[in-house]
Amino acid sequence: MKKLTMSLVFLVATLDAAALLAQSPKYPPLNEYLMAPDVEIALAKSAAPDYISGHATIKVFTASGFQTVYEGDSGFVCVVMRGFTGAPTFTPVPVRDYINYDAKTRAPICLDPQAARAVLPYYELRTKLGLEGKTAEQIAEGVQAAYVKGEIPKRPEVCFAYMWSADQVLGPTRHWHPHIMVYLPYYETLLGTKHPERPLPSIGDDEGTAFAVGVIPVDDKLAIKAQP
Repeated sequence: MKKLTMSLVFLVATLDAAALLAQSPKYPPLNEYLMAPDVEIALAKSAAPDYISGHATIKVFTASGFQTVYEGDSGFVCVVMRGFTGAPTFTPVPVRDYINYDAKTRAPICLDPQAARAVLPYYELRTKLGLEGKTAEQIAEGVQAAYVKGEIPKRPEVCFAYMWSADQVLGPTRHWHPHIMVYLPYYETLLGTKHPERPLPSIGDDEGTAFAVGVIPVDDKLAIKAQP
């Protein structure tokens, strides 16, 4: 049966799990993940309203990971996640294993200061492991080990990020509503919901773990076009 799965930044709708599993677990060439810097900067800034992104630190993806190209003054950080950056760590496994290798994913996100401190190092570690050619399962093992050892920050509290870009490409869904990401360590449900097709909001990724993520959709009129 096909069903809606709320997935981290990549919310996958009406996608057959068998088709996901049939995908070959192989990374495309690196150049398929790269973008022109000015285009990537504009896309990263489209994750949030200008009064947020205009004061945020901007990082762009390179062959050695995310590099800062503009230092903001607000504590917010905007980046464009690739598949291996933002795929679920543990569950749902079919979604994780598809998105992890998807070179077309472009997921602009602007993390609030708390998320920039507590979550961004996790995204950057996932990116490093992906660039090293680690499998989705090896990335899961790597980030879990790093979290337990204190090599990436613990997540002691709820924090947030904007994903409002009208130009987002979120795995096989390609585009979804603008939404707020809510990092909810160890939560299993959000406002009484659990993996529903509706109502929203809901937790979809990694429920019950340190990496649990919820999503709160907002009005489609709030979607922001990238302005190179």
